Amino acid sequence: MIGQVLVNGILLGGIYALVSLGLTLIFGVMRIINFAHGQFLMLAMYATYWLFQLYGMDPYVSILIVVPLMLVIGMGAYRMIIQPIIDASEMTHVFATLGLNLSLQGIALFLWQGDFRGIRTSYSSLVIHLGPLYINIPRLIIFLCAIAAILALFLFLKKTYTGKAIRASAQKRVAAQLMGVNLSKIYMIAFGIGIAIVGLTGAVLMPIYEVFPSVGSLFALVAFVVVVLGGLGNLGGALVGGIVIGVVESVSGVFIAPALKEGVYFIIFVIILLLRPTGIFGKAVIR
Repeated sequence: MIGQVLVNGILLGGIYALVSLGLTLIFGVMRIINFAHGQFLMLAMYATYWLFQLYGMDPYVSILIVVPLMLVIGMGAYRMIIQPIIDASEMTHVFATLGLNLSLQGIALFLWQGDFRGIRTSYSSLVIHLGPLYINIPRLIIFLCAIAAILALFLFLKKTYTGKAIRASAQKRVAAQLMGVNLSKIYMIAFGIGIAIVGLTGAVLMPIYEVFPSVGSLFALVAFVVVVLGGLGNLGGALVGGIVIGVVESVSGVFIAPALKEGVYFIIFVIILLLRPTGIFGKAVIR
């Protein structure tokens, strides 16, 4: 039983890590906490749902459409909302992204009402047996997608010119500009990639989750905890933080009470912040 609980927690942590990856990338590069992150996830889930309903497209195949679509939407959101306030105060960033969050949720509620909509495929409840353990295939795929996304993003940032420009802009904005980096373009690309990762997350979540206008808020709350635990801006920390929260939620839900599982990981979250305010892998920054 304990082994099954741990497996479930690790797979759940993969979901949280994938949801959090785009959020930590955007903060790491632009130092903006995107409070609309969950609503972009909601849009990706709706896009996957309608591709399945209207065209019979498998959720995993819809990745080929949803990810580029969310990349474009992310770049557009940056141009219209983030770019004009990029040099404003942090409070301005908070209000702008919160306003975007409420606007996207309101539009979704107007267009599709508050109904729960889901996709059921032949593999939605498929499991494999490893001795006494049962592993849900869609959840395993999400976990592998989280690892693959982190590796791909790491290689992109390390090996490509654009990736190096993103890293330089994150480290020293003025120095990067002096070296010829188009800061506005780089920020737009980074924001778009962060939202594209959300598109991947929304597509792979649909076989096992239902979508409704406020679903993004549920995931975003956990994502903020994961990002802070792992260290703001740390890609590997997002995976570790997601697994920690997933295991804590799974264990506490079984051995304490399902209704208290969120309370347990929030208590751990507060304790870690008291002991290490920068998170598990975060570093202190002189401002």
